[in-house]
Amino acid sequence: MKKLNTYIAKQILVGFLLVSFSLMSIIWLTQSLRFVDLITNKGIAMSTFVELTSLLMPRIFSILSPISLFAAVLFVYNRMLSDRELVVMKAAGISPWQNAKPALIIGLMMCLFNVYVINWGIPAAENQFNELQWQVKNDVSHLMFREGEFTALQPNLTVFITTHEPDGSVSGILINDERNPANKSTVSAEHGRIVYTDKGPRIILVNGSRQEVNRETHQFTSVTFDRYSVDFGAKETKARKEAGVREKTMYELLTARSNPELTPKEVNRWIVEGNKRITTPLLNVVFALLACTGLLVGNFNRRGQVKIVSLSVSAMVIIQALDLAFGNLAAKHLSLLPLLYLNLLVPFGICLYLLRFYHPAFFRKKISPPLGESNG
Repeated sequence: MKKLNTYIAKQILVGFLLVSFSLMSIIWLTQSLRFVDLITNKGIAMSTFVELTSLLMPRIFSILSPISLFAAVLFVYNRMLSDRELVVMKAAGISPWQNAKPALIIGLMMCLFNVYVINWGIPAAENQFNELQWQVKNDVSHLMFREGEFTALQPNLTVFITTHEPDGSVSGILINDERNPANKSTVSAEHGRIVYTDKGPRIILVNGSRQEVNRETHQFTSVTFDRYSVDFGAKETKARKEAGVREKTMYELLTARSNPELTPKEVNRWIVEGNKRITTPLLNVVFALLACTGLLVGNFNRRGQVKIVSLSVSAMVIIQALDLAFGNLAAKHLSLLPLLYLNLLVPFGICLYLLRFYHPAFFRKKISPPLGESNG
């Protein structure tokens, strides 16, 4: 029996990994399109781009995990039924409940792993993602200024930088400043360093010259300097936003009522998010049992199990849709919060009942008696 359980569990696990990897790759590709402008407009490194988009994967995995497990379990048991493997197991006296144990074990494993991902992995990833995104949007020195290109910081302010040095400084600097209506100036320098002040970023230039033309008198002046600074006049760098709901711990979410800074609407949202961190991992167990129950207790059909598979898929979609709907309703009225748990407990109880106590014949076919004979 252990060998059979191991055999089925391995197939489910391999299928789950393949489906999860495929779906996550597709979603990663679609999500990464949102940040393509960071490469084209900001000029960030490819490694930073990959890191930024990869930090979205823990949250996506927690959503896809139950669906991927459902697809893997449904495929494995349907294939075993088509290959008559389940027929042989049934004939050998193995009950549907015993055949469902591998799916249940994998579901419990994914449930525990999702508990870790949702309560520790996602908050850490969200915090790092928001921090990195803030740095990308506000790091002027490496993202706004590209090597060998003219960068227009403002309509009348253009900066050219030849190279970024390893120590954080820049070299080969040219600045064209037309912000002053009375004067037009051009500043060039060998080296410089960008610093941040309360009024925004500015550049400290070393060993350069400044040429200025008065627009009214057309008088030209030129001076050289050892040290000079130019204020970019950019807007003050925005502070990083406060941590969002996904970055909060379970304790902070469930005790939201004791937080005086939250509005009643935010309290509801935090409490629902805390309860969702409990129910979302349980979807792995429910979907694993839902995928195999119909195939294990239903009547065998040589033409295929299209009806049973369709019913299983429909039930999965309904449970997923109700989970989203009840979550939104509970965010408005906390009294509806128990519906989140009932949406899982009801199908879980039905599956357990069918697997443990409902044992129809694997082949149930009514045979007509020969002519001239009665059923008595």
